[in-house]
Amino acid sequence: MQGMQMTGEQSAGRGPDIAGLTAIDVHTHVQRSVSAGGAASAAAGESREAMARYFKADAASYTVDDLAAYYRERRMAAVTFTVDVAGQDDPGRPSNEEIAERAAANADVIIPFASIDPARGAAGVRAARRLIEEHGVRGFKFHPSAQGFAPNDRSAYPLLEVIEAAGLPALFHTGQTGAGSGQRGGGGIRLALSNPMYLDDVAVDFPDLTIIAAHPSFPWQEEALAVALHKPRVYIDLSGWSPKYFPPLLVQYANTLLKDKVLFGTDFPMLTPDRWRADLDQTAIRDEVKPGLYKDNAARLLGLN
Repeated sequence: MQGMQMTGEQSAGRGPDIAGLTAIDVHTHVQRSVSAGGAASAAAGESREAMARYFKADAASYTVDDLAAYYRERRMAAVTFTVDVAGQDDPGRPSNEEIAERAAANADVIIPFASIDPARGAAGVRAARRLIEEHGVRGFKFHPSAQGFAPNDRSAYPLLEVIEAAGLPALFHTGQTGAGSGQRGGGGIRLALSNPMYLDDVAVDFPDLTIIAAHPSFPWQEEALAVALHKPRVYIDLSGWSPKYFPPLLVQYANTLLKDKVLFGTDFPMLTPDRWRADLDQTAIRDEVKPGLYKDNAARLLGLN
């Protein structure tokens, strides 16, 4: 508990105090860079506004330090990342390096993931190695619909080889997305690329890679459950939806066969952990499942135990 009372800078070099945490949120976003003064591009601002309309939320943006203060107040840890899309570089968005640097200064509550678009090719692979070896990132986030690739496309495999070799998890967006919602042509977002069944191929081709299928995978929930049930290293994070809208089949599997493979996640700032947890209490998720869902499953997956 004492660790949770530290400031971020005092916590540098320390990991989360698992015993003192109430939860680990495995899916949060940071959109604002301290080094760039938070000057997001017009396109990024439009995208964030579209996302906020989709979620009926404020179009808030956070730096890593803002996020750390928010989660420290709640005695929670948070996995955080941005989404890298080649050709859409935004000076207002924090770089992978900045996220890792500020996470190190807030190591009591922040766990940094990197994001590299597979379209960056060999340069992206080199960057992944450097981020692992020199910056200590703890995993990687992919958004197939936004980045324009199917997870089982061989163009992504050199990156996945690096991630698997390092023993780190790869988190993939699955299902519907608020990104591009309502924009002309959906902002160029192709929903089909985020079908979770693509992850079945990835799990076969990379049997030692830990895979997180992000979100209830509407309209492919049964596919996601099937892959997670069949492949031992595939997990599901429950971010991006209020739990009161979880389909009954997802609740059934979370309570039984997949109780050790479901993870608390919010998609913050679009959903807050306070709302998510209050809404979960309105569902049929059993009390005995909640410690694993909120913390223990993620701690084991991330090697924090």
